[in-house]
Amino acid sequence: MRQNIERADDADQASVARDLLMINLLSSVYWFDEALQAGLAARGWSSATRVQSLVLANLAAGVRRAAHLARNLGMSRQAMSQMLAEMEGRGLITVAADPSDKRARVVSFSAQSAGIRDDAMMILKVVEATLGDRIGERRLNALRDAVAVDWGPSPVGIVAAAAGAPLPPRKPRGRPRKTPAA
Repeated sequence: MRQNIERADDADQASVARDLLMINLLSSVYWFDEALQAGLAARGWSSATRVQSLVLANLAAGVRRAAHLARNLGMSRQAMSQMLAEMEGRGLITVAADPSDKRARVVSFSAQSAGIRDDAMMILKVVEATLGDRIGERRLNALRDAVAVDWGPSPVGIVAAAAGAPLPPRKPRGRPRKTPAA
């Protein structure tokens, strides 16, 4: 009996979640990535994990620092470093010291990834055209416009206030400062 109650609660929660924009956007990202991966496989490219695909999408959006990629994808810097090494070994990217900060690393598309990038762009254009056929050009353009608008900074303060909770303390960035010995 208890299991049936839990399943009903899960089903109710899933029903409510389907009305949330974030859940729908996430499902849309999966939809695009599945089509992209299938298209790349059909063109003879080896598969990439979803996280690797998201790394490449971040690079295409202009995110270059390894630490920023890790933060955007919710990964540790160590896990990101391992993934970047694998992707570099496959010839997808290059990783180099940041000329403006030798402690940081910058990631770029490699010259030898031009073919897969060209195929990915072509596939994504086909996927967008397919989406336009399915939902209509007007809706596709409205969707494109809505997600392209600058939404401003994340509303963490507003959300914390609405929840009646203080903001969590900010995590210090960079290396800890040494305190002088007394």
